[in-house]
Amino acid sequence: MTDIASSGRFEGRTHLLPVRVYYEDTDLSGVVYHAGYLRFLERGRSDFLRCVGVHHAALLEQQLAFAVTAITVKFAQAARIDDALVVQTRFTHVAGVRMFVAQEVLRDGRLLTSAQVEAVTIGLDGRPKRLPLEVRGKLEPWLSGVDNQHTA
Repeated sequence: MTDIASSGRFEGRTHLLPVRVYYEDTDLSGVVYHAGYLRFLERGRSDFLRCVGVHHAALLEQQLAFAVTAITVKFAQAARIDDALVVQTRFTHVAGVRMFVAQEVLRDGRLLTSAQVEAVTIGLDGRPKRLPLEVRGKLEPWLSGVDNQHTA
């Protein structure tokens, strides 16, 4: 059973995941190290999927996984130790094996980091595989892009 409270919640089609900055996330000055944001973003994507009924363990049983193929990250402000952050995640569209995700990390409603992510479905051999119809069906109601049939 999914613990929805610990996996965040939805506002419209946007998934919100609260994240606390711990000592391990920071450098010596107490500022979040740049790679820490990638972990926060990964948690946001994983918990989005968990909340809509797509579980990584079930995909592994089907010999499938997700892999990030491209990510563009823009840093606007620094997060610091003990900050309470919110990771916002929107899956915008799906095209064949690819999924496109827009994410933001905010503190008190202020943008700290934004990211555009492209991920693909792969077999355990590392080769791209089409997203299973069952998974696509669970994602489609949450896609926020204007053109959910995008074929880029």
